[in-house]
Amino acid sequence: MNRFALFLLALCLSLPAVAERKERLGELDVHHSVFNSSFLQPTIAAANGLVRSREQGVVNIAVLKAGQAQTAAVTGTVRDLLGREQALSFNQVTEGEAIYYLAQFKFSQREVLRFTINVTGSDGVARSFTFNQEVFPDP
Repeated sequence: MNRFALFLLALCLSLPAVAERKERLGELDVHHSVFNSSFLQPTIAAANGLVRSREQGVVNIAVLKAGQAQTAAVTGTVRDLLGREQALSFNQVTEGEAIYYLAQFKFSQREVLRFTINVTGSDGVARSFTFNQEVFPDP
């Protein structure tokens, strides 16, 4: 599991430096990233119940409060430009003090997807945000 945390950290550091992928929702900082599931090593994917595929993506959400990982209820949807919507089913991954929420989604071509993420923290307050992400199937 430590390799998985290192992989996620390396992935976040390798993203383009255009902007930090973080949303401030009240007292919560919500970090998010999207990547192709085929980037995962087979053992890492299997250990986390993820399917590796050229047409499957992964959404990674981390919720922090005052710099400390927080448990939360995370739900969401992903919508393509034609309006087709998929529900995102997040699974919590806890590794030491780190807590991540992972969900998979399908896509079939290069496209821009719109993600809506809902986060309910320990205070019971539901918060949401949206972001767009371009995805590419692996060759």
